Amino acid sequence: MTLLDHLGISVDDLERGRAQFHPVLTALGYRSGFEDDHSLSWNQDGETEIILYKAWEDDSGPHRHGRVGWQHLAFATGSRAEVDRLHEVALAAGWSAVRDPKEYPRYTDRYYASFVEDADGIRIEFMHNPPADA
Repeated sequence: MTLLDHLGISVDDLERGRAQFHPVLTALGYRSGFEDDHSLSWNQDGETEIILYKAWEDDSGPHRHGRVGWQHLAFATGSRAEVDRLHEVALAAGWSAVRDPKEYPRYTDRYYASFVEDADGIRIEFMHNPPADA
């Protein structure tokens, strides 16, 4: 079986990216990893790494949701309370709320999620969707 090894994300300002991503990723259990002058990373137990890269096109502007390319990254959590907590961590780190935590019955009758976006238009979701028999 092939698994996701790493995810690379280009950001306009690497230090702003660190300030916004680090609190969220550490709250999700990631630890800081490799770092140099044009990238920094986080991982969980040496697995699935998330890497921020300094964008090399100065005039690219922030990503706009809905354009070809990045859509969003969803992190599954163990509870609705964890969705709420991570949403607050992200807001405190400078992310903007796209959708506050709420139910999404169009997905399943158990789906609960929030969406946040950073200054570069990178969108992430925190979600809880327990099995039907839970």
